[in-house]
Amino acid sequence: MKQVYIIHENHPKLLLLFAGWAADETLFKQYRPKGMDYMICYDYRTLDFDMSVFDRYRQVNAVAWSMGVWVGSLILNDAPQDKVIGISFNGSTSPIDHLEGIPPQTYRATLDGLTPASLQKFMRRMCKDSHAYKAFMEITPRRNFDEIKEELRLIKEQYFEMHGDTESEDMDDEALDEKYSEYHDKYRYEYDYAFIGNNDRIFPPENMKLNNESPACGIVTVTDSAHYDEAMFRFLLQDMWEMPIDDFLHHLRKISVE
Repeated sequence: MKQVYIIHENHPKLLLLFAGWAADETLFKQYRPKGMDYMICYDYRTLDFDMSVFDRYRQVNAVAWSMGVWVGSLILNDAPQDKVIGISFNGSTSPIDHLEGIPPQTYRATLDGLTPASLQKFMRRMCKDSHAYKAFMEITPRRNFDEIKEELRLIKEQYFEMHGDTESEDMDDEALDEKYSEYHDKYRYEYDYAFIGNNDRIFPPENMKLNNESPACGIVTVTDSAHYDEAMFRFLLQDMWEMPIDDFLHHLRKISVE
């Protein structure tokens, strides 16, 4: 994966964003978290990550969105927990799953039918309305289509290699259960805060809620956000880091719809 600094001024804290599939830094480079360096991770054709980044900072505030919620959980699982705060937004640590993520048949249909035209429809579904879509298209990622289609395929292959492929006819129930158990024994990262948008049309909201039902999960806040929501990103990547704790908790109550 790519790790791109937006702010690199040797601050003691780092804001680390795990972006979603097909993203790049274009969507997120306008945010300026106060008193922090700022790095964006994207392009999950490989899951290679330079873990030395955790040695260079006193605190790492990690925000993960969409497919980055899964990728972030793999990386943060092996990070020093005493210096990391983890926040997820509109994603799942089981991203291709009947119950907790995008249903496998939906993911497969998206991949098999992906064209430049269907990609535009996908981006429209990410946004809450036509106004949000128009604003999104002004800062849409600039990546090559063949590259992002390959990324979508390789995400699926890497996930099923680790987790077990529930759609595979070559894997019996016993082998699938063993693979599933191995995966969850190794990757048990739970985010400190999870934000779930009731207007998400990419990850089913009920599946994301189920993914965050573990007693070990942190604070879950359900909002009226779409999958891509600029106001939420401005909060998560900039404004919240300037709030006193009382103001932050008040804001959580204000945006919650449940």
